Amino acid sequence: MKITVIGTGYVGLVTGTCLADGGHDLICVDQDPGKIDKLTAGEIPIYEPGLKDLVQRNSSRGRLSFSTDLKTSLDGREFAFIAVGTPQAEDGSCDLSQVLKVAQQIGEAMTGPLVVVNKSTVPVGTARRITEIITGVTRFPVTTVSNPEFLKEGAAIDDFMKPDRIVLGVDDPKVAEKMRELYAPFLRTGKPILVMDPASAEMTKYVSNALLATKISFINEIARLCDKVGADVSQVRIGVGSDSRIGSKFLFPGVGYGGSCFPKDVRAISRMARENGISLQILEMVDLVNEQQKNILVEKVVARFGEDLTGKTLALWGLAFKPRTNDMREAPSINIVEGLIERGARIRAHDPEAIETAREIFEDRIEFSEAPYDALTGANALLLVTEWNEFRRPDFPRMRKALLEPIIFDGRNIYSPDSMRAEGFEYYGMGTGGVVDE
Repeated sequence: MKITVIGTGYVGLVTGTCLADGGHDLICVDQDPGKIDKLTAGEIPIYEPGLKDLVQRNSSRGRLSFSTDLKTSLDGREFAFIAVGTPQAEDGSCDLSQVLKVAQQIGEAMTGPLVVVNKSTVPVGTARRITEIITGVTRFPVTTVSNPEFLKEGAAIDDFMKPDRIVLGVDDPKVAEKMRELYAPFLRTGKPILVMDPASAEMTKYVSNALLATKISFINEIARLCDKVGADVSQVRIGVGSDSRIGSKFLFPGVGYGGSCFPKDVRAISRMARENGISLQILEMVDLVNEQQKNILVEKVVARFGEDLTGKTLALWGLAFKPRTNDMREAPSINIVEGLIERGARIRAHDPEAIETAREIFEDRIEFSEAPYDALTGANALLLVTEWNEFRRPDFPRMRKALLEPIIFDGRNIYSPDSMRAEGFEYYGMGTGGVVDE
């Protein structure tokens, strides 16, 4: 099938590349000439495991190309995918300006019947608005499909190639069948295509992210209580997660969630509710708990060293909001670094992929180390913020030798308190009952 994807950000580039790998003819369009030039040359603007090789392979085989010209890129196409940003507006709502602008441009550029597939996360009713905008400027028939993405950064290729489900919000049975055919190469394992009305599909995306965010904030609150009463949340989460009605996924305590989806989607669905005269009190608290959780590691440092951190050097392992990405949007590390700097601490940080992104945020206010052990040299303590795999089995004797004091604040509970005691570390986890060695 001949497909155009509009937007070469995270969702657009992964979607276009994976569809091309499924045998479809893809053109990815973006208004940024510099970005298109780089993509055409095989340079990838984001870090996502496996994406670079996939782009280069499909480009070399003629299935994937890049352009800034929407009009020529829509000529003779069957599908146009909208995959542009929907950032958070100042009032917490979803900013639809880019989506609606693209709808207008599609209507003006299309040269025949078209199925417009919206991948961007949008409020209920957006598919209808897209259709109204396009039909207002074209004489050709158009059908809008709400097809929300469920891609996890760091595992997006697998998520697209082997989805848990495909959600299609579409009222036209013939278009639904065309969408089934389009996605057929990715559903050989028998996972379902769920066809529903567009409004329900749009809501499904928000509810999915909001429920996952709720599980994270819930276990983080329980971890705080465990610290107070002497229970170990790592054991509690196993006991609770073994219940098949609950499950263990997203029940890992830490320093809070970040990224481009959970924070803005929780706020957007809450705003959508308020606009309809309803208060989603649980989700409003989910967001509040998460913002508080981003400061919990700073509170632990202050409890150990005091409010004035002048003269203290603290090492940070992990800056990205999660492993396997360089994305720092709403990353807990930002709150942690800012909180420590405000108290006079000197910060030396390492991340396998996000250092350049972090430089744009912190500039010269913190130091960066290209190697994890270099960040430890002369530091009073290590703060583990992002659970990259390479941090899970480090050389503990080397760490202890490099640190001025053998102190670890583990914001992701990747180490065992008992093991840390055996290695000679003073250890602070999240909900592990507080200090292991004093």
